[in-house]
Amino acid sequence: MKKIVVICCLGLILFSCKTKKTAVTKRPTRTTQPTTERQTNRTTPATTPKVYASKTEEYIDLYKEVAQQEMQLYGIPASITLAQGILESASGYGRLSVEANNHFGIKCHEWTGARIYHDDDELQECFRKYKDAKYSFRDHSLFLKERKRYAGLFDLKKEDYKGWAKGLRAAGYATDRKYPDKLISLIERYQLHEFDKKVLGKNYTLYEPASYKETYTVTKGDTLYSISRKYNLSVAELQKLNGLNGTNLSIGQVLIVKP
Repeated sequence: MKKIVVICCLGLILFSCKTKKTAVTKRPTRTTQPTTERQTNRTTPATTPKVYASKTEEYIDLYKEVAQQEMQLYGIPASITLAQGILESASGYGRLSVEANNHFGIKCHEWTGARIYHDDDELQECFRKYKDAKYSFRDHSLFLKERKRYAGLFDLKKEDYKGWAKGLRAAGYATDRKYPDKLISLIERYQLHEFDKKVLGKNYTLYEPASYKETYTVTKGDTLYSISRKYNLSVAELQKLNGLNGTNLSIGQVLIVKP
């Protein structure tokens, strides 16, 4: 009996120890927070605005294509159109261009549209007013193309910006004696003749009247025949020297008479 009791006691002691050893504290499971997708901004980066060295360069960039289109349609050199626009509109900052979109100082004349009054040669003269600057460029083309006094300009080569500049003054577009020099200066300073070159492409030929030895300035009463006789040339030779297709001349027009 005693042996049985001792065995039972030993069994209870061993069972108690085993239970303590197997009782293990369970570690909490580590939970990983779900990774959220990044919200990426797919907005288009802002275009860097152009920076211009001057108001004139900005003006050229804004209206060069319009001037080239007018050249294609009406044959007026883009260089002349741009130079006149720069000069007449103060590079787009003059009152007429700002308030009336009038970039060429064209007065009312027979105009029936909107108008603006501005001091010019006289006080409060009437000038044309346009809804958009592009209409001013078109009206400038028509103004020159449809008036007989400017007809001689269209006999000049389109590369001859100097001839066009002098012809405009001679035909009465401006009263300023230095008007041709101002246009020529603008064209050469900003290389505006490059826009003529782009329009004409392979047909462009650099025109340099200064490379000839002698010129003649047309006065009232002159004709190609009378000038050709004076310099012992034929009319055809005179036309060829100056790139003329017709016989129309403008007072103040400069002709090459001796190569």
